[in-house]
Amino acid sequence: MEEKSKRSKLEEFLNIDIKNIIKNDAKLIVEGLRNELAKHNYCYYIKDNPIISDAQYDRLMRNLEALEKKYPELISEDSPTRRIGAPLEGGFSTVEHGERMLSLQDAFSYQELKDFLARVYKDLERGENEVEFICELKIDGSAVSLVYEDERFARGATRGDGVLGEDITSNLKTIRAIPLRLFKKAGVKIPSRLEVRGEVYLAKDEFKRINTEREEEGLATFANPRNAAAGSLRQIDPQSTASRRLNIFIYGAVASGELDIASHYEMLNYLAEVGLKINPNIRKTAGFEEIKRYLESWEEKRKDLPYETDGVVIKVNDFSYQRKLGQTSRNPRWAIAYKFPPEEEVTRILDIKVSVGRTGALTPVAVLKPVTVAGSTISHATLHNEDEIRRKDVKVGDWVVVHKAGDVIPEIVKVIKERRDGSQKEFRMPDKCPVCRSDVIKSEGEVALRCTSMACPAQQYERIVHFASKGAMDIEGLGPAVVEKLLDKKLIKDSADIYYLKYDDIFSLENFKEKSTKNLLGAIEKSKKKPLSRLLFAMGIRYVGSHTADVVTRVFADLDSLMHAGYEEIEEIKEIGPKIAESIIFFFKHEQNLKVIEKLRKAGVNFSPELKKVLKKEAFAGKTFVLTGKLNDFSRDEAKEIIENFGGRVTSSVSRGTDAVLVGEGPGSKLDDARRYNIRLISEEEFKKMIKD
Repeated sequence: MEEKSKRSKLEEFLNIDIKNIIKNDAKLIVEGLRNELAKHNYCYYIKDNPIISDAQYDRLMRNLEALEKKYPELISEDSPTRRIGAPLEGGFSTVEHGERMLSLQDAFSYQELKDFLARVYKDLERGENEVEFICELKIDGSAVSLVYEDERFARGATRGDGVLGEDITSNLKTIRAIPLRLFKKAGVKIPSRLEVRGEVYLAKDEFKRINTEREEEGLATFANPRNAAAGSLRQIDPQSTASRRLNIFIYGAVASGELDIASHYEMLNYLAEVGLKINPNIRKTAGFEEIKRYLESWEEKRKDLPYETDGVVIKVNDFSYQRKLGQTSRNPRWAIAYKFPPEEEVTRILDIKVSVGRTGALTPVAVLKPVTVAGSTISHATLHNEDEIRRKDVKVGDWVVVHKAGDVIPEIVKVIKERRDGSQKEFRMPDKCPVCRSDVIKSEGEVALRCTSMACPAQQYERIVHFASKGAMDIEGLGPAVVEKLLDKKLIKDSADIYYLKYDDIFSLENFKEKSTKNLLGAIEKSKKKPLSRLLFAMGIRYVGSHTADVVTRVFADLDSLMHAGYEEIEEIKEIGPKIAESIIFFFKHEQNLKVIEKLRKAGVNFSPELKKVLKKEAFAGKTFVLTGKLNDFSRDEAKEIIENFGGRVTSSVSRGTDAVLVGEGPGSKLDDARRYNIRLISEEEFKKMIKD
């Protein structure tokens, strides 16, 4: 009966008739939706046991967004719709922790662990079996403090110097495993203020994904998941933090006089009960032998975990014993971190090859004599870039120490120079792309060399996907899977070949029928009429985003004028700096790029800017707009393009310099910012009237 009631309540929330909900009912429904979403966040992100489908979760979220849009006075900071806020202006402020965040004393051997236990027994005047310890995995991440006030997540901060940390509340809100509101259960007391401590971390797969992307973009890679997590938490724009898919384990709390809890183990169970994520691999132990068995079991098993752990934290369980043992200025005397020995092996570099990523970045890769590290055989290790090779003084033929960064990415730790015998050879990065033999460049401020060819086979997949994407040429139906099939069947080699596809070419692809084939051909034909700014952005010129493309095409009459422009002509355009001007000039000097452009010309692709409409009284001229919420009759890109065509400018965040905010359905925190600064709000209907001829 109870299960049936739960299902009917869920169905009720899924099938809300937003239009017919009056204000008096809306508050209760909004609270119910928030509690329902909080429950499913808990099941999905903390318990790893979802009980509804992703589609149902999305429907619940859309219903909440729609109600908050209809009754904006019901919006609150702990709403699930408010996880991602606006970028910070001026960096992070400093906050004081409720209690000092201490670091842990490390133990690197069993003898050091025995010495710690002996000190505990002596200071407590207790025997080995009279003191209970809790063993927890030590997560390789970044320590944070979270403060809950009246059950709601109020503030989060970095460790900092232990006394003062940086306020990173907006970024921590993007972590789905951090509840914005604690669970209130019958019989479970929640204090008015609860400060907990946790470790924010990156899963191994996510660490690998981020480093691969950074490498292909010519950026320095993170050395380990801990650095990656810390760097992600300090992004100025919460959207950037959200894209990193961070996670968290809570490992303790600052003592609260409102809670009658006597031990660390009891506290962990309490924190889990109110909805916080606790690492499940915790064990009560007594004495060295039990602790040792726990350590030995995880030294091997940890390789199978989805996250990185570099040791085990051993804590005295009883809070009264902890208080008696006290702390030094840096470390608690009742805890220690036993560090697992890093798994490293020695092997030899047989060769160094160069791979080309999807953005054209050239990456040197060491070919190794196969060796087993952390349970797997590795035969290649990234050397990242030429600067890294010089820093580590790596040569072909060297004997080297290798390990897995984050237990994921094979990496060379150091060269064993004592084993050099004179046969080693210097390695130099090529001045031509190893795939297409085009010139390579190294832009100012970057560490990576890049292939300059738009037609390089190693880059084509990502280039073509970008070319056809919504913000570029907007070829509906030509997504990543279709591009991959066209490349596999050798029906296209570059972006221009899209316009030479025939009916039979597309119809031959898997899952394509007559209607879908005609639709794709129609979308390709329609894209030929896109304005020059879209084409320029679609070409994938380094540093030329959609806004820059629009700025440039306001000045030049057509693509040919831009292609033949001099450096000074481009560099003097407002908002165009030397780096962008240099990139544009270089792009149009490359023979392979010119061949692709000529194919586009012959296919009938528009090379001229769109005729700009002029508003009466030039209402948008010199005005700065911000967009928030979902528009019904325009995509955000279309609305942005219209504003820019009419002389306005679109930015991503609200400031005192913003002139107007275009508000759609389900607006975010930008609406609150606009109201705070008393900035004009424009509805979609009003916007349509303003742009009407």
